[in-house]
Amino acid sequence: MSAPDNTLAVNNTKGSWFNRFLATVEWLGNLLPHPITLFACFSVFIILLSGILGALDVSVADPRPLGAAGRAPDGMIEVISLLSAEGLQRIVTGLVTNFTGFAPLGTVLVALLGVAVAEHSGLLSAAMRGLVLKAPAKLVTLTVVFAGVVSNTASELGYVVLVPMAAMIFHSLGRHPLAGLAAAFAGVSGGYSANLALGTIDPLLSGITTEAAHMIDPAYTVGPEANYFFMFVSTFMIAILGAVITEKIVEPRLGKFDPAGAADDLQHQDLQALTAAEKAGLRNAGIALLLVVAVLVLTIVPQFGGALLHPTTGELAGSPFLKGIVAFIFVTFAIPGFVYGKTVGSMKNDKDVINAMSKGMSTLGMYIVLVFFAAQFVAFFNWTNLGTVLAVKGAALLTALGLDGPEVFALFILMCAMVNLSLGSSSAQWAITAPIFVPMLMLIGYAPEVIQAAYRIGDSVTNLITPMMSYFGLILAVASRYQKNLGIGTLVATMLPYSLFFLLGWTILFYIWVFLFGLPVGPDAPTYYQIAG
Repeated sequence: MSAPDNTLAVNNTKGSWFNRFLATVEWLGNLLPHPITLFACFSVFIILLSGILGALDVSVADPRPLGAAGRAPDGMIEVISLLSAEGLQRIVTGLVTNFTGFAPLGTVLVALLGVAVAEHSGLLSAAMRGLVLKAPAKLVTLTVVFAGVVSNTASELGYVVLVPMAAMIFHSLGRHPLAGLAAAFAGVSGGYSANLALGTIDPLLSGITTEAAHMIDPAYTVGPEANYFFMFVSTFMIAILGAVITEKIVEPRLGKFDPAGAADDLQHQDLQALTAAEKAGLRNAGIALLLVVAVLVLTIVPQFGGALLHPTTGELAGSPFLKGIVAFIFVTFAIPGFVYGKTVGSMKNDKDVINAMSKGMSTLGMYIVLVFFAAQFVAFFNWTNLGTVLAVKGAALLTALGLDGPEVFALFILMCAMVNLSLGSSSAQWAITAPIFVPMLMLIGYAPEVIQAAYRIGDSVTNLITPMMSYFGLILAVASRYQKNLGIGTLVATMLPYSLFFLLGWTILFYIWVFLFGLPVGPDAPTYYQIAG
């Protein structure tokens, strides 16, 4: 077997150091069990730890004021042992309800039903191809990165369709195909949390954040739209930054493309332009989307009755409209998706729609199993009060160290980025870290919505350079068609500038948006949290 080609290394010394670093990341990642096994182990660990700390009578003062919901009667929060008869009874009787009541489960399933219709009808793929193929030559790079970011509504589509297509487009334009691949990969994976529309990741993360916030405030709710404003703006920042990095750093470093080092069948690639039927489908789907949006807007216009405004205040804040945002994700994908399918012939009746939804649900088998064990871990963490105890002690430590100002988010984002190198699943990482850091940062005065937005930055930027990312192998396989025997080190070295500049640029944008301009990260999303007195 021939050795991986690492000719793109900056020099032998740096290449050697960089490859050792990659080998370390890979080794650490391989030491970790599957995320599902990880949650199962953590659940058992929580039971054992609660027994030890409960026996030692570990407790902290309850930071919530007198009369607050959930406050301990004696003003002290004690670690409750699950390693007891009562604990065993609670585990056994709560096993099912922990799973069925886990907030992210239902919201993700409902949202994905609509996305599945749009995806399996061909709408999302056609829209992506139309966006990229019609872009002027000077804007191709920007368009590719932008398309990658917006494809995150259905993430597999970006990896499977856009990344290979971007490489082909760059090749057809006489540019280095790996530059196109890198630009698309940067948008799809590095800009994972940014988007112009709410997707399935939004209700997933907000549900986990809500569960974590309940440790401090049982009535607190974080909606799927909680980070929408910030993520909307981030889409354009990632697109522009990604295009600049591609054209000024990555593409010059790659040099001129050498077809001799490419796969033998490279010349047979074919970029398929949109057919007349697909163009008609996109037009009709666009009209359907506008009609759906118009109807939804009418429900929050007071002059038309404002059916979905807050029944008491008549405002959008806290309204059924915002609380039901997942239902709107469903209809805004499902209806245009069906209209497109009907136009092009990929969907003829309700059976085709149902089949598309069924196929979408069939891809969630692993996720549902993951949720079962994650739900047990979160429930055990809540029952034992371990999360609250850690949060109180952690908040006290941050205050003592003088790290209770906005600068704490730089450390938090960096920590999330580092953890993401070995634990690539966004939901798995947040389910583990949210029960600790959401209440901890709430206690020093920051709202869960802002904490979640910061997490999403760290969780996104290192997706590009970790072999633990689930689609990394696919990207490597596509890249190897243009450079035979291309190694992991070469691919990661190519993507590293994106990770570094995305981390820096996105963190700066976060500080400017939240703390300099004082803008909310989403509709009705506060920046600061104050425990009610």
